[in-house]
Amino acid sequence: MTRGEKNMHKGLLFDLDGVIVDTARYHYLAWKELAQELGIPFTREDNERLKGVSRNRSFEIILEIGNRQMEEAQKEYYCTRKNGIYLEYLQTLSEKDILPGVQEFLEAARAKGYRTALGSASKNAVFILEKLKLSESFDAVIDGNKVSKAKPDPEVFLNGAAALGLAGCDCIVFEDAAAGIKAAHAGGMRAVGIGKPEILSEADYVIRGFEKITIEEIEQEIM
Repeated sequence: MTRGEKNMHKGLLFDLDGVIVDTARYHYLAWKELAQELGIPFTREDNERLKGVSRNRSFEIILEIGNRQMEEAQKEYYCTRKNGIYLEYLQTLSEKDILPGVQEFLEAARAKGYRTALGSASKNAVFILEKLKLSESFDAVIDGNKVSKAKPDPEVFLNGAAALGLAGCDCIVFEDAAAGIKAAHAGGMRAVGIGKPEILSEADYVIRGFEKITIEEIEQEIM
């Protein structure tokens, strides 16, 4: 079997926020608006604790910051409201918001035979991909509507691998959050960190972003 034939049976799993597109600023603005309404101070540093975390857990963290308690029905109400605010921000998304190098990397990897899936806690992943015109770039989308456990649990990535017809060990995960790196490893997958090496020290390989990065470089480093 040649190297090219081997790659025909491999999968690439991508987180969404901070990897494909940067919607973190919209999440922050939406959560901050909600926190202000509740009289809870919420900073950009606080927002770092929400990276890679589900919507419900994110709101629980905000309540913890404010030393507040709330009934489940109220929590659900505010989570729904936050999503509405967030979706208003997302209406402005377009292809220009795809992070540098991502589209080229996806095209090159798929041309080489890799299957691709999105693995994200976001419940708006399908909508975002449509706005970015990237829907056709993924063979499967596993989002917050299809999983019950948040990263670092590997559920989202294991489901992504299964949707591609692959075992976890046959997949490479691209993640910008430490919880996502842990999730990848818990699923028996190799992990490429997107961001700062000091934050993503557990990743098998770290890149600043996809600009000028080739699938061949990834293969050489971690396969």
